[in-house]
Amino acid sequence: MKHYDAQDLENLPSRYRAHFINSCTGFKSANLLGTISEDGITNVAIFSSVTHLGSNPPLLSFILRPNTVKRNTYDNILKMGVFTVNHVNQNFIREAHRTSAKYDGGVSEFDKTLLNEEYLDGFKAPYVKQSRVKLGCEFVNEYFIKENDCHFIIGAIKHIYVDKEIQAEDGWLNLETAQTVCIDGLDGYALPQILNRFSYAKPDENVRSLSDLGS
Repeated sequence: MKHYDAQDLENLPSRYRAHFINSCTGFKSANLLGTISEDGITNVAIFSSVTHLGSNPPLLSFILRPNTVKRNTYDNILKMGVFTVNHVNQNFIREAHRTSAKYDGGVSEFDKTLLNEEYLDGFKAPYVKQSRVKLGCEFVNEYFIKENDCHFIIGAIKHIYVDKEIQAEDGWLNLETAQTVCIDGLDGYALPQILNRFSYAKPDENVRSLSDLGS
């Protein structure tokens, strides 16, 4: 295997290092975060750092990069207190990726892409209409990460919308059926395949397959 030590990583060209480090930790989630400004200007941006924090209460988190440039998503969340998380599905990965472009705060990415905004049940932040799984969230807290000047944002999940055909009787969502994609590195999009589901693991007991997808 090829080996890189800390000095090797430091000496890599910036773009090469970014691609390398962003992909070496494995596949990441692909989500579009929808927000709206005080002036009613919508924003939608792709994030690969959304993570489950807990189910009771339902919480999630994501990372915002340093505020060395204006971060519309960050400003909107702090001022309005709400945001949406929308799964990126296979049929609109190109449009989702286009939201990573650095548009001015007065420009809505919804107007620059083929993505459509929608509003559900009086929630102030826009959802992505094409998404098959979407969450309405309220801002809870943020923690400054001094090691790299990033912001760790915590949100409370207040609304969940899912296509009926992707949810099993026990609540589990089949994201393969939903065609939810994941991200490899900064710009690689992949469609995961469910290999199996297993029963709750207990010490010294075999786990039981919950599907007929294999062992």
